[in-house]
Amino acid sequence: MKIYADRSSTATRQLLTDLLVVAWVYLSVRGALWLHDLARALAVPGQKLADAGDGLADNLAEAGGAVGRVPLVGDELTAPFARAAGAAGSLAEAGREQQELVDQLALALAVAVLIFPLGVVLLGWLPLRVRWMRRASAAARLATAPAGRDLLALRALATQPLGRLTRIAPDVAEAWRRGDDEAVEALAALQLHHLGLRGKR
Repeated sequence: MKIYADRSSTATRQLLTDLLVVAWVYLSVRGALWLHDLARALAVPGQKLADAGDGLADNLAEAGGAVGRVPLVGDELTAPFARAAGAAGSLAEAGREQQELVDQLALALAVAVLIFPLGVVLLGWLPLRVRWMRRASAAARLATAPAGRDLLALRALATQPLGRLTRIAPDVAEAWRRGDDEAVEALAALQLHHLGLRGKR
């Protein structure tokens, strides 16, 4: 499998592009994580509210239990403490719900920030890179096969700009049909050069 071109100029361009893509993905992930942590900081008040509510509910319940042991009037005195403990528990639950909401928001923001840069890489750069690797690998195998040069020449005839083709020969298609070795070699070399590969070595 060809990963980089044989020609230094093409290989350098591919390497620089790959490095830029890696840096792009790294910075995107770092930015998403930073935004996630920033949004998660909004959960601190909810955490404090939950801790305070839980602590207050526990203290009120403990105080209600102690008052409940008072003879004759203990049950009547316990009711306000129980209601206050319930209200404190509700505050604690509200704090936990706020934390869950902030967690969901932080995750949604991080994903939203990553969608575009990763989409560009996965839907734009990666298919083109894989496509080049497949084409270059196939062309490199054809270049060493007995009839491969003819196929490369045919590919050049079908895909290369007319200006480049006519520089090889005025009637390059006729020359290829006749099996002109020079024309076939020139067309094959043109196709290999287009992919950043070298011809015969």
